[in-house]
Amino acid sequence: MNVSIPVWALPIALIVAINLSCQVNADQQQADESTIDLTDTIVEVEAPPPPTVSLDYIMGKFNPSKDSNFVKIAAQYTTKSNIYLHKEAYAAFLKMHAAAKEDGINLRILSATRNFNVQKSIWESKWNGSRKLSDGTSATEIADSNARALKILEYSSMPGTSRHHWGTDIDLNSLNNPYFEKEPGIQVYQWLTSNAARFGYCQTYTPKGTNRPDGYNEEKWHWSYLPVAKEYSASARQLLKDEDIQGFAGAGVAPNLEVVKKYVFGINPECLD
Repeated sequence: MNVSIPVWALPIALIVAINLSCQVNADQQQADESTIDLTDTIVEVEAPPPPTVSLDYIMGKFNPSKDSNFVKIAAQYTTKSNIYLHKEAYAAFLKMHAAAKEDGINLRILSATRNFNVQKSIWESKWNGSRKLSDGTSATEIADSNARALKILEYSSMPGTSRHHWGTDIDLNSLNNPYFEKEPGIQVYQWLTSNAARFGYCQTYTPKGTNRPDGYNEEKWHWSYLPVAKEYSASARQLLKDEDIQGFAGAGVAPNLEVVKKYVFGINPECLD
């Protein structure tokens, strides 16, 4: 059936049609603008860079004497034989040693790279009581496994979590804080705190407090070569989990104690990656 519109109604019908068309166009424009606005709010997040080293390397499961990144420390710089250090950390140490020597300070490396097996030997000897703790007590006096581990963790790392695995960290001159609080240790420590950063080294374990609530107790002897250590620390953040810490006596408590978070990364904030 044909519908005819009276002549007098044509202007009204035309006006209605035009208004409807304008409204449709306006709605479409608003929809388009909403789409554009939504698109503009999308932010692309870059993925973290891939780890520079493997989990096994981070955990010290390798032999430094057979790794081209490591060099043997010359006898005149250490109290031990057959110990190794990452070649970049060693080159920086030699420069630091020479500068200290000019100021009458003699730096001696007591410990450097320790792989998983070496750290396991240290940890288990303390866990089983064949080696005394720093305060002269035996860990076997502590029955609770969590508490026993925490006591050892005051100064010793669980195997797989030590920065000494990386070949970037060294222990200098003495393994006792009181040595650095009187002569000649006080001069050594003052020189290091004033000059070590010029050679890329940082005191890893400063006094615990607000800025460092977790981790090992203060170690005035422990210094880390940051240009390499920061790379390995970044890889550890991606790869290392508490569940990976296993293969030695007492390893089962690692997740309870949040060892990775509190000890691997519970360091001097100035040394963090």
